[in-house]
Amino acid sequence: MSEFTNKKDERVKQLLQFAQEMMISENKARLVQANEKLIRQIVPSEVIALFDCLVLEHPKQNYSQLKKATNKMLHLFHKPLLAYPAIEPPKNSFLYWLAQSNQAMENRLKTMKKAIKSLNKTPTDQEARKQLLEQLKELQQFDKHYQIKENVLFPSLEKHWTDFHCVQLMWSYHDDIRQQMKDLEQVLIAPELDLQQMNKLVGDLFFNLLAIRFREEHILFPQILETIPEKTIQSLLEDSREIGFPFVIPAYDSTDSDAVFSNDLHVNLGTGQVSAKQIQLIFNHLPVDITFVDEHDTVRFFSTPKKRIFPRTKAIIGRKVHHCHPPESVHVVEEIVSEFKAGKQDQASFWINFKDEKILIQYFALRDELGEYKGVIEVTQEIGAIRELKGEKRLLDWSAE
Repeated sequence: MSEFTNKKDERVKQLLQFAQEMMISENKARLVQANEKLIRQIVPSEVIALFDCLVLEHPKQNYSQLKKATNKMLHLFHKPLLAYPAIEPPKNSFLYWLAQSNQAMENRLKTMKKAIKSLNKTPTDQEARKQLLEQLKELQQFDKHYQIKENVLFPSLEKHWTDFHCVQLMWSYHDDIRQQMKDLEQVLIAPELDLQQMNKLVGDLFFNLLAIRFREEHILFPQILETIPEKTIQSLLEDSREIGFPFVIPAYDSTDSDAVFSNDLHVNLGTGQVSAKQIQLIFNHLPVDITFVDEHDTVRFFSTPKKRIFPRTKAIIGRKVHHCHPPESVHVVEEIVSEFKAGKQDQASFWINFKDEKILIQYFALRDELGEYKGVIEVTQEIGAIRELKGEKRLLDWSAE
């Protein structure tokens, strides 16, 4: 076993050297030819180990150069990865349903081609433009696939793999796809159709969607099935229920997963005593999303109001907070936590436009009676209606609620 591990480590070192040279070499063809055997024998575990090393070498705020390089390398690895004798995900399993939603996504890409072809033939074809816009809006539901990966699958990989940093790069691709969908929508609703820009966005979007599908099904999934217990993988299906798979409906386990509370368990909060169940109800009926991260940067709790703004799943409990955010923005969270720990700041606020709503996101440092840092809470709420308040409302009027 140790001999096998040593051989793998040596191959990963060779692959890393090859990748680093590919990023700077002016004679890439010669470099590929010199490493032909290394490329031909690549397997999923080595790709994951290689990209883990590359991600750790690059600043999170700028993955653009790294993504260009990995696209070229994965093009070289395509044939051996396609030929790899991977384990098939069991039917009705978590990975099976991810693969099924991938297939449904690709089917929708195929249906979009007719309208794209019509617009290239007749850019003024309003019916084709309307059809393509409707198809794009349906395709945008596929974002749930990426939300499941980011909030359910990735936390599990962080617990089971030492070389999990490669998923941060995949998350960055997810964000690229989200932005490309938004940009394409803007092009399609503009008064004048910019055909050149439309074709560029369509090409980039199709490429990224299909590339990520290949990387999931020929790199990520095979390695998961070889290294993570089947029971653990299957538990992720239930964890994904709240987000929901796009385009497909899995058969979820009907077991009631609600927490069980002791009726006689009460907590003295200093200003009154309440049961654990009452605490849960209070949190879940506040018109805000709350997430608590302890002093060790570990996610410990999140509330579950009827309408959550950003998805949360139980898989994030125990996850380090810097793994819960996209790589391009995680440095902001790290700076906030650092300033809170140093005692220099006690809160930070942001407001963004999100799905036609105005969202306020606030971070508050938690400190005990001695002023010692005990963690941070993130509070998120939709404030559109609050911003529109005018004058006063002193009388009860249910119709105005």
